[in-house]
Amino acid sequence: MLQEGQVFKLKGGGDEKALWAFRYRVGGRGSRRVQRGGFASERDASEALERALERVRRERGCGSAMTLGELVDEYLAQHDGEPETIEKLRWLLTKAVQAFGTRRLPELRSQAIASWRMTIAPGHRFEATQALRQVLGRAVVWGMIDVNPAKHGVDNPQRRYTEKRPFESWAELAAVAAKLGPRHGPMVLFAAATGLRPGEWIALEQRDIDQQARVVYVRRAYRNGRRAYRNGRVKCTKTEASVRAVPLQAIALGALEQLPARSGSALLFPSLRGSHLDLHNFRNRNWKPAQRAAGITPLRRVYDLRHTFATFALRAGISTFDLSRYMGASLAMIDRHLRPSRPRRPRPRDPSSRRFHRLRSGRRPRRGRCVDVGIIGRRPLGQRKDELSRKKSEAL
Repeated sequence: MLQEGQVFKLKGGGDEKALWAFRYRVGGRGSRRVQRGGFASERDASEALERALERVRRERGCGSAMTLGELVDEYLAQHDGEPETIEKLRWLLTKAVQAFGTRRLPELRSQAIASWRMTIAPGHRFEATQALRQVLGRAVVWGMIDVNPAKHGVDNPQRRYTEKRPFESWAELAAVAAKLGPRHGPMVLFAAATGLRPGEWIALEQRDIDQQARVVYVRRAYRNGRRAYRNGRVKCTKTEASVRAVPLQAIALGALEQLPARSGSALLFPSLRGSHLDLHNFRNRNWKPAQRAAGITPLRRVYDLRHTFATFALRAGISTFDLSRYMGASLAMIDRHLRPSRPRRPRPRDPSSRRFHRLRSGRRPRRGRCVDVGIIGRRPLGQRKDELSRKKSEAL
């Protein structure tokens, strides 16, 4: 039977320099006693004793008594994040709690978690497994378990992204805008001409538009409500890079001129009541019926307006670096989701071409053109020294 152990103060030294130690018996009375010392405080010695006893319990298969369900509740209680983020994390962890909620942490096995993962719908399989890994990773940091059973021996590849379906031309967008009417039509054209996220252009205010400089400043975003947060709220942008200035092209400026007269609201695209637009209602009541009336097949999402901006910009020759700055996204996200695949440019094989001879006989410096080594060379070392000595004598 494992004892609880003992924490005590070592003899010798004053009160200011007193050291603490702990000791425990491995197998109960009469067994080998383990003692460790040199701790600066009683609290440090107690925490070290608890870790040592927990390690012995795990070796005997009777580790921490905390179950997965209790760990999830404790983790979510101290997790610092947005209310919507915590809500989604709780929803994802519910799938794991239903299967392993009553099991103690040392009893979780990678084989069982891998089998459970295949029972999750493909649309949420990756996110649910990542959420379980996140919670069990914290248990490893807290010293409750040695390894993460949801990470070692459990593959979790990302799901394949669906095909992006941007609009094919501005004519299609103009047809949809005409069906939406004078209130929502210019808003759709503005969104496609700037590439803003839906939450960003919903939160735009009149003061964010500088028509003289031809830019729009993105400073905030609007989160539509879900479940308990039905009314939505204004929050910070998705990332720090999302706070940006986006240039306004002629189509965006024309859309601003087509907006109805201000109704006393500070918002650029307010609802009928003057508050933030409800994207859920707009999608079902206006967006989808307008596409059907315009003959758009298949139906595009509201977020595809952002993809349309990226597609048109890449066709116009804008670099992916500039595009990432305008859209507030990383280069990796641009390449993964939006950048079309382009064939590699073949190397010239014609011996009569200039580029062929430059690649064969020259070298390319860090910046600049290909330089022929035989034509441009450095002066001999002695000549450089003589010239340097002459300049010094003239200076004296």
